Amino acid sequence: MTVRTVPEPVPGLSADQQAFREDVRSLLASTEVTEELAELAARPPGEEPVLLETYRALGREGRLAPSWPVEYGGLGLGAVESAIVTEEMALAGVPDDVHVLGVDIVGMFLLAEGTPEQKRAHLPALAAGERVATVLFTEPGCGSDLSGLATRAEPDGDGWRLYGSKVYNMKSQYGEIALCAARTSDGPVAMHGITLFLLPLRSPGVHVEPVPSMADECFGLVAIDGVRLGPQDVVGRVDDGWRLMNELLQLERTGIDFHGKARRLLDLVVERAARAGRLDDPVFAVRLAELDARLGAAHALAWEMVHNLDREAPDPVASAMSKWYASEQFRPILDAGLEVDGVDSLLSRWDGEARSTSRYEADYRMAPAHRLASGTSEVMLYLIATNGLGML
Repeated sequence: MTVRTVPEPVPGLSADQQAFREDVRSLLASTEVTEELAELAARPPGEEPVLLETYRALGREGRLAPSWPVEYGGLGLGAVESAIVTEEMALAGVPDDVHVLGVDIVGMFLLAEGTPEQKRAHLPALAAGERVATVLFTEPGCGSDLSGLATRAEPDGDGWRLYGSKVYNMKSQYGEIALCAARTSDGPVAMHGITLFLLPLRSPGVHVEPVPSMADECFGLVAIDGVRLGPQDVVGRVDDGWRLMNELLQLERTGIDFHGKARRLLDLVVERAARAGRLDDPVFAVRLAELDARLGAAHALAWEMVHNLDREAPDPVASAMSKWYASEQFRPILDAGLEVDGVDSLLSRWDGEARSTSRYEADYRMAPAHRLASGTSEVMLYLIATNGLGML
């Protein structure tokens, strides 16, 4: 794939932040990274990218988690620099599940609520790209409504024993730790009594098996049978997990990652349309221009959310709007791409007759996930309608 997207200009970036972007961009354009990405594109079915050398290359320079304190492997910068890394990784086509799970979610929870011992034990390795951490929230009986989770933490001396099942999580077969939500007490309100734990995934009593999906990367089913955890494994306060999940997960919904992936995909469609002579068709050219304009709007909205975070003034409703709008752009972009290549675009890159650099078919299979990750489109619309418009 020859396309290499250039991001739209971002108003309000300082000279240092512009230089930081160029530095990250140079790292991602290095031979070490581009060769690894080429190897990943050619990997056979069933092999997943996990501990990428790309992550280690960023981690060595403190670029993987730049907003984290220096003592934990970061650079002590802010939300803008974190967003720059996320955007540049998406534009370069770097698989981001390990980064999103380990840095953006588990790392964020530990920075906000972890003990000094938890931070020292896990954050430096995550920031260096040397450790995989994942998230165990969703269960077979509850999806977006985490108040219905049934995994239990039963008292055992000064600690607990965990029992339950988690599903549709990513990278658990490779992870060392997981941020796991479990019920520690019952009450009349379902949201109460949930606690967050750091669960060692390689402990006796943890069984992980793959759950096939349409995407190249599989989900995981994690069965937890009596794993003992102590007070040192609790993240935040006991029974306070619902509040933490609701407050902190909103911070990942800027839309930057979704926009970057959609921008890369649209630029690929435009590149192929140019080769096929479709840009001479005014109807098709206008359609692509409209898609480009929508992505420009998504980019502006996403960066406004980033600046809100940098000002420590997040807007949950606007963040839901940004996430929803950016992730809803994938389907019309993919539809346009199908018109360019026709049935050839549906050939897997493992097919001998497919284009040597084709990833379009994989992108098409992955498209539904964008409407689900970081909160489904339906949940985002619900948040907008209730919290923003007061409709329900």
